[in-house]
Amino acid sequence: MFLKNYVRETSLFLLALSGVFLLNSCGGEKKADETTAVDTAATMTEDTTAVEPTATSPILSALPKTSDIPATIQLTGADFNQSLINPSSKVASYTTTNDKAALNLGAYATDIGYLSVYKKTQDVLTYLKGAQKLSDHLGLSNAFGEAMQKRFQSNLATEDSLVKIVDESMLYVRKYLADNQRDATGALVVTGSFVEGLYISTGLIKKYPKDVPADVRNGVLTQLILDIIKQKQSLADLITILKSVKQDEAVVAYTQKLNDLYGQFEALKFEESLKSNAGNFAVTDKTLTEITKKVEAIRADIVK
Repeated sequence: MFLKNYVRETSLFLLALSGVFLLNSCGGEKKADETTAVDTAATMTEDTTAVEPTATSPILSALPKTSDIPATIQLTGADFNQSLINPSSKVASYTTTNDKAALNLGAYATDIGYLSVYKKTQDVLTYLKGAQKLSDHLGLSNAFGEAMQKRFQSNLATEDSLVKIVDESMLYVRKYLADNQRDATGALVVTGSFVEGLYISTGLIKKYPKDVPADVRNGVLTQLILDIIKQKQSLADLITILKSVKQDEAVVAYTQKLNDLYGQFEALKFEESLKSNAGNFAVTDKTLTEITKKVEAIRADIVK
């Protein structure tokens, strides 16, 4: 369940933060609240029923906790791989259009999660500043502002506290989806985050050391491979989200790209093998070759 939890929680965390500050900025006379919205999230933990679901919220409403993420990543046996995240030096190149900013804001959100898991403290702060530049471009000036960066900085050494920040922020997701009029932008943020998570996960498998016994190597990677295969449903959910929002050029393009990726998941015929109890579905790093190629191509288009 790693990737499903990881990508959804990271992207929804980002949407939640963006949403609360967007909503505050629309309030006109609520400036006093803008700098404290995230810090006061803990006081709102019981208010979870005020917002009615929207067309997209049922898909995103089942939010698992993030506490399993660090342990599950460690089970892969893979060391941190800097080459799998998008360089923070490229941030400025993503402020040319809102679509690019949204896609890469999502990608950087996932990168921040990956860096946090491996306790790359200074890099986390650097990437937060980059994310702030993209959120500024999108008109979400406070999403990664000083208050949020300070809160992250004060909790970087404590995984439980980081998880708490994410969990608190989830409370804002439904309100964001219900109240804001920028669903296409939000969908592109989720797309960037989802694709980046797939890219990191498939990259960990692709780059896993080959100088270990095959049986050990395959044993370590099997669960992560199976978790990625199970992202077929999460991918279908994302495609549904994209189809439900305003069909601008970028949304149409990424809907098609993700449909093509979905075709690669279909080609595995994993469910059919399980239903038939054939027992002949051998899971190795080669299982995901075509999916990995497709993910790499989509991700390259996002970060170029």
